[in-house]
Amino acid sequence: MPVQLLKIIKGQSEIPLPSHLQKENLQHLQEGRDHTNKYIQGIVTLSYPLTKLRDGTDFFKIVLQDSDNLCSQINSISVLIYGKMAEDCAKIIHHGETMIVAGFKVIKLPTAREDGRHECHLEVSEEAGSAIYICVKAGTTAASETASVSVAPKYVYTPLNHLKDGTIVNLYGVVKFFKPPYISKGTDYCSVVTLVDPSNVKLTCNLFNGNVDFLPKIYKVGDIVRFHRIKIREYNGQMQGITSGGFASLTFDGTVGAPVVPRASSRDYTFLDEEQKTIEELRIWAASNISISGPATKLSGVEPMLFFDLTCQLVGKAKVDGSSFLLKVWDGTKCPYPTWKVPVEAKDLEGEKVLLHQLRDLSVDILVYDNHVHLAESLKIGCFLRIYSIHTKQASAENEDVSHIEFHLHGGTCYGRGIGVLPESNPDVKELKAFLESVELTESQDMESMCSMDMDSTFGNVTDLELHLQRCQQLSVTVLTDHQDLSNTELKTITNSTAPQQYRIRAKLRTYKPQKLHQSVKLHCSKCNSLQEVPDRDDFDSILRGSASTAPNPELHSTSWYESVTWTTQDQKQREIAIHFVKHDEMLQHPEDTLLMIEGGTLKEIWKLSKRFKCVIPVRSTEDDLELLDLSAPFLLQRNVKYYGCKQCSTPKPMKNLSSIAAEQQPSWEPTEIAQVLGIELLQYVFIMKFTLVDETGALNAYLFDYEKFFQIPASEILTSNFLQQKMQMTMDTLCPPGRKLGDLPWLECFIRSYNVRDAMKNQVYYQIFDTTVAEDVV
Repeated sequence: MPVQLLKIIKGQSEIPLPSHLQKENLQHLQEGRDHTNKYIQGIVTLSYPLTKLRDGTDFFKIVLQDSDNLCSQINSISVLIYGKMAEDCAKIIHHGETMIVAGFKVIKLPTAREDGRHECHLEVSEEAGSAIYICVKAGTTAASETASVSVAPKYVYTPLNHLKDGTIVNLYGVVKFFKPPYISKGTDYCSVVTLVDPSNVKLTCNLFNGNVDFLPKIYKVGDIVRFHRIKIREYNGQMQGITSGGFASLTFDGTVGAPVVPRASSRDYTFLDEEQKTIEELRIWAASNISISGPATKLSGVEPMLFFDLTCQLVGKAKVDGSSFLLKVWDGTKCPYPTWKVPVEAKDLEGEKVLLHQLRDLSVDILVYDNHVHLAESLKIGCFLRIYSIHTKQASAENEDVSHIEFHLHGGTCYGRGIGVLPESNPDVKELKAFLESVELTESQDMESMCSMDMDSTFGNVTDLELHLQRCQQLSVTVLTDHQDLSNTELKTITNSTAPQQYRIRAKLRTYKPQKLHQSVKLHCSKCNSLQEVPDRDDFDSILRGSASTAPNPELHSTSWYESVTWTTQDQKQREIAIHFVKHDEMLQHPEDTLLMIEGGTLKEIWKLSKRFKCVIPVRSTEDDLELLDLSAPFLLQRNVKYYGCKQCSTPKPMKNLSSIAAEQQPSWEPTEIAQVLGIELLQYVFIMKFTLVDETGALNAYLFDYEKFFQIPASEILTSNFLQQKMQMTMDTLCPPGRKLGDLPWLECFIRSYNVRDAMKNQVYYQIFDTTVAEDVV
């Protein structure tokens, strides 16, 4: 058993601690670090009654004070003990006794402490391989001394066929499948790893951490991993592994005969000599039981319509647009097909110009999309990469007779799609570097001719920029999406005609309102056809502060369809906060799939949660159920978008109606579906603008009422995205260039419809733009 009494004789323990344990300073405890072979020692200053948790697990809490640093500002820490260890400790621990804790997990508390205690607490249990030593003076006895005398075990590794739900274990496994770390829908990095071992059982692990360096450094199928303190849970009849506090990993090359060199996720770790035998045994087993692909494909071996992994060096990179990024790479071999060169301006391309020119026939352009862009932007020129699941496409431009090959890394993580950075110590990198050094490069041209060539290929010089503007003046900067049979009608004819009618026009945009483009975004109810301004953050903040005055109702916590967590802030107001995590199949989901409801949260807290979790709904307690706040506040937040309901058309229903979505096989948590079950008439974000259009015959004012079609930008996202706001401003500057004469303005082709608006006094004709979008080369 992992609780042991140490008799102290003349200041020395009768039985020494295991030799691999070293004392840790309380100040050095930090969540995410590896404290595997460390122990904490302190005096028991406070203990709480032994209790049982909701699932029947025994629970015992004590407070340890660091006797060596009594004058320190942080000199104590809470220790949470679970299971049989809790029962044993409750029988023998007394105030004032010295206690030693090893094999603990460090968990950061949600709020800062101001009572001298550490910002983290320790969690220990027998299942996690923890050990507790109680120091008692010779001659004293404890109630359960005879029941608690076994020495704490060293690390025990659990075979995959012996895993149990709810336990935290240590294990070894061979990588059968993996996804390189990627940014999850929250702020953490995520990596998915499927492991097997000689028991022929498979375990899929979902690993999360805010620091990508703390995730396993896996480079290929067949690598061997050692996981410490991974939590096991059962989902749909299968065991899954997820990260827990103190999770740590080592990764080894799975090739038989390769050096046994660990790739660690933390600075401090222990790897014993006997564990080398485990690695060798797993390598031999994997060689005949795991399907490991051969050498990665070289550029010289690619073909159209191929998915392949590429080990290469990065020589150039550039931003293409908001959802794609260019990587220029080479591996020393030449692609047998003509390759696509992504058009970017020379000033935007990072990399050494001389080398890029020398490698113009050997390097290829890989366009990466969506979730891979963030990592691609952070890559350093010269680093070595393994890019997984690149897609080659055969294509040809309209003015080309010969087809070319395009290289794409599509968005998402299916089939292990992603980018991995390889260290220079990696054997594949050493082999690639040696090969690259042997490649003879063509002599570079002189810099003057090179720069001239680069400028001629882009809009980097004044002449080409003027040609581009002249082209915009001659061609239409908008595209018609329907009604191609209609012919152009002069504006004078339109203003002299009766309504309602539809027209096709060719005109110039003389001016527009509002000039401050963010003011063009409104909220529209399709049911009552009302328009309203988007509430500002101060209104939302005021509503949240008002709702925080109502304390959460504990009788509504942790129902059959959601799990609740509560705490009280340590500030003067001592707000009570409750977060209710909606479950699926009685299980909590990953953050990016989870809807949560929050009571008592501030605006800042809710924004942070919305970036990490799929959906956030601010609520308050009533006597019988949770309910939405005033509809002046958003009823739902998803990432950067706040969703509002129409006060006039909505009939809010109890939050328990959400349980019908949670019971679906794969809950999507789409705003429209959430609004429907909650009785909310969803308001839609729209652009409302007035364009003054002119041609040779006259002028008219036409209104733009658009959700996202005209600008190809969602109105729901424009207020929280600087990038989209800049994109919209650039678009308007192209449609209506500031400071230019009317003759220099570009032409717009539009569809407009006329309609009548009647009031008690008169009938007035208005015009609205429809079925028109901004041309792609403008956007």
